[in-house]
Amino acid sequence: MSIQESAASYESATQYFLNLARGVMKDQLDVKNPEGWSARQIIHHVADSEAQSYARLRRLIAEPEGSTIQGYDENLWAVAPQLGYESAPVENSIAVFAAVRAGSLDIVKRLEESDLEKSGVHTEAGHYTIAKWLEGYTNHPKDHGDQLVRALKGLN
Repeated sequence: MSIQESAASYESATQYFLNLARGVMKDQLDVKNPEGWSARQIIHHVADSEAQSYARLRRLIAEPEGSTIQGYDENLWAVAPQLGYESAPVENSIAVFAAVRAGSLDIVKRLEESDLEKSGVHTEAGHYTIAKWLEGYTNHPKDHGDQLVRALKGLN
């Protein structure tokens, strides 16, 4: 897949999640399967994950090969009351998601094919290339968008 095709897929995934997140009604935000996350939790998680992705892409591009790409424990973030995954309004998280995705898309469009092999070492995933970053963060909002649809049905 060319850089242009990858950028289009990345942008399409962004719009897919934004359309879903913006369409959640306030009375639906906390609907969930007892075993899964609510729409509110999913939206906050995706925003936090994208903020991490924003920094990761920049590290992969600007820092020396082999630099550390820090992971994080998403489940711990989800239960930290100060982060508000179960109570905070979602508007700021939707805005964060939209902004960081737009910023990263600008960079993706400027990538050369050779940039895709630039790499760091992810603390959880090991060898981590820009190609792997692009694939993962193209799929991430689609996967969580599908999870959001299931959460609204109480299925997760």
